[in-house]
Formats: sequence, C-alpha cells, structure tokens
Amino acid sequence: MLVAGLLFACMGVLVKLGGPHFSTSELVFYRSLFGLFIVFAMQHRQQVPLATALWQGHLWRGLSGTFAMMLFFYCISVLPLATAITLNYTSSLFLTILTLVVYKDRLHWPLIASLTLGFVGVVLLLHPTLERDQFVSGLLGLASGFLAGFALLNVRQLGLMGEPAVRVVFYFNLVATLVSGAWVTQTEIHAVAWSDLPLLVALGASATFAQLAMTRAYRIGQTQVVSTLSYSTIVFSALFGLLFWQELLPPVAWLGIALIIASGVISLRLAPTHKEASK
Repeated sequence: MLVAGLLFACMGVLVKLGGPHFSTSELVFYRSLFGLFIVFAMQHRQQVPLATALWQGHLWRGLSGTFAMMLFFYCISVLPLATAITLNYTSSLFLTILTLVVYKDRLHWPLIASLTLGFVGVVLLLHPTLERDQFVSGLLGLASGFLAGFALLNVRQLGLMGEPAVRVVFYFNLVATLVSGAWVTQTEIHAVAWSDLPLLVALGASATFAQLAMTRAYRIGQTQVVSTLSYSTIVFSALFGLLFWQELLPPVAWLGIALIIASGVISLRLAPTHKEASK
C-alpha cells in the first residue's frame, strides 16, 4: 500500500507537470490509453479471460471513475497538490455513506460522529481555497471524491462477485479511454512531441501499477491497516508539492487534512462489512 501511495502521488506530480501542455481530457485519455496497453499485456500474460457477465458493474465503475478522474485531474492543475488529493480522498467518507444506503445498514452515533468530523475537516480545508477565489475548484474536488466513492463501491461489489483485479482494471481503463477520447475530439487537440512521451507513458504506468498494488494490498493485507496506509498518498503529495512548487499549506488546511484522515480511518473501522454483494 505504501508503494501504491507513492505511485499515486507520482501520478499527481505528472498531471501537474502536464497541465500547462495538455487539457484535462487529454491527460485522462493518455493516462487511460497507456494504462490499457499495460493491463492488456498483463491480462494476456496471466491468461485472464476478458469475458464477463457483469458488464453493467464494469460500466458503472468505468463511468463514475472516469468522471471522478476528470474532476480530480482538473483540481490538481489549479489547487495545491496535497489539497486536491485530500479532497479526492474524501471518497472513503462517501463510500461509507453509500454502503449504508445500498445495504440499508443502521446508522449509529459513533459513525455519525466520525463522518461529521470528516466534513468539518472538509470545511477547514476549503477555507483557504475560498480566500484564494478557488472555492468552486474545491467543490469540484469534493465532487471527485463522491464519484470516486461510488466507483469504489462498484469495485468492492465486483470483487465480492469474483471478478479478477486485472479484469476490473482493464475495463476501467477501456471505458475511461473511450469516454475521454470522445471528449477530446470535441476540444482542441494539442500535438504530442517526442519529448512529451516519457511523461505521458509514466502517467499511465504510475496510475496503473498504483491501482494493481492497491488491489493486491487489499487482497493479502488486513483491510483496516491497508486503508490507513492508503492515506500515505497525501503525505507523499504534500512533500512533492513543497519540493517542486513550494506549496506550503496554512495550519488550518493541515488541521482539515488531519480531520479528514482521522475520519476516514475511524469510519472504515465502524462501518459494517458485507461478505457478499447485493443481488
């Protein structure tokens, strides 16, 4: 999970570096396209069949994940890296809420308190963006967290139904490539120079291997430990933001980040678990 956290932070750095040269839809397209090539090669090597009866689950996971990624990549280009990634990581809070709704679980006071703590953290984190006239961008980052939470719920259900990780990642990249490719055709397309290829390939590779490392971590590790370590992405991104762009967040923003992380960890511990997906 620490490897996945580092790779996701590297992906954020590459998105921010590519922002001045490519649009958000182009970056999503190239990230998904190169990721698709990598996963297809892995699928072929592992001889995992692509045929599936769960196409609706893959479609919903692909669409929600793609639009979450588009909003996420946009926010990375206009917000401090740690802020954008933290807002996207509110997906854990939304995943808990969506799980409660889908499975009709009872909401108890300790869980209510932990979720409230997280959204207090969101308010504190958005406060500096409001002062910098970036409040709308902050809300879009929060929307990316909601859509990512929906995508994670789909991933969880697909996993419980027996779908291999490689197949899930393959269809996500396929849907993301098709949707973002259609979007790109409606906007200005920037020429790709040979010097741009290392960045674009690294973008696809870092995101894809991060996904696979995260999936493996959840499969072989203790869920609560892995979930906690997933927030290492925020720490890595804060270090990268400081190193490359001298992004130093104010104390109130760090307090917000701390509350969001604490809320995410606590709510994941308190949320009910399910051994099988809903039918």
